[in-house]
Amino acid sequence: MELELEGNVALCTAATSGLGLASARRLANEGADVAVCGTTAEHVDRARQDLDDAGTGDVLAVQADITDRAAVEAFVEETVDELGGLDHVVTSAGGPAPGPFLETTERQWYTAYDLLVMSYVWTTRFGAPYLRDSDAGTVVAITSRSVQEVIDDLVLSNAVRRAVIGLVKTQAREFAPEVRVNAVLPGAHETPRIEELVEAAVERGEYDSYEEGIADWSDAPLGRVGNPEELGDVVAYLSSARSSYVTGTALPVDGGSMRS
Repeated sequence: MELELEGNVALCTAATSGLGLASARRLANEGADVAVCGTTAEHVDRARQDLDDAGTGDVLAVQADITDRAAVEAFVEETVDELGGLDHVVTSAGGPAPGPFLETTERQWYTAYDLLVMSYVWTTRFGAPYLRDSDAGTVVAITSRSVQEVIDDLVLSNAVRRAVIGLVKTQAREFAPEVRVNAVLPGAHETPRIEELVEAAVERGEYDSYEEGIADWSDAPLGRVGNPEELGDVVAYLSSARSSYVTGTALPVDGGSMRS
């Protein structure tokens, strides 16, 4: 299936590792010019090289804190200036602090809101005029399956991420027909973060090997965790004209693990 993304410009937030990077890489594979941001210089440099190798388009990789309004605005403007426009936005963010409700501080609530909600608000607000000028404007929000089915000891993710889904549904109506807005809800994928957690569990003696630990990580009917590239495939599809009648949807990519 030809996704016809060659020459398009895609901006991906918090995309120098994990699911964000996998999505940016898939867009680069399809010939898109890609801009990514991250907070760690080492990750930014590594992502730039990765994306340069992945496709034939131009790559912009910068350090930017997505919880800083001015930094997000500057990232959007630099993308437009350097790459010549903006056709697709993919939003990602690191996970908020884990923990149950009664052990979560008020400051952690505010921090999670800036990380998960306001970063999305700022990115799509600053990007909207350019997306509307595009012939193929799209937004894809990478959230979590926790927006549909709560996960134990992740109260911040369970509660705060749901605001993004409300924004996706609202923007899908407000931005139509020029811009389509969708979300993906990942389950467990073999990201660097999960790799670290499994390796730590092996060191604690909970598993005999990494292979045993990663096999035990997911309860999905497909019997395994996802490959980040599989999530990237879905993001690229939703960004492409092949999904031209899909907007306002929240699509699980979780191997069937949700029961709802």
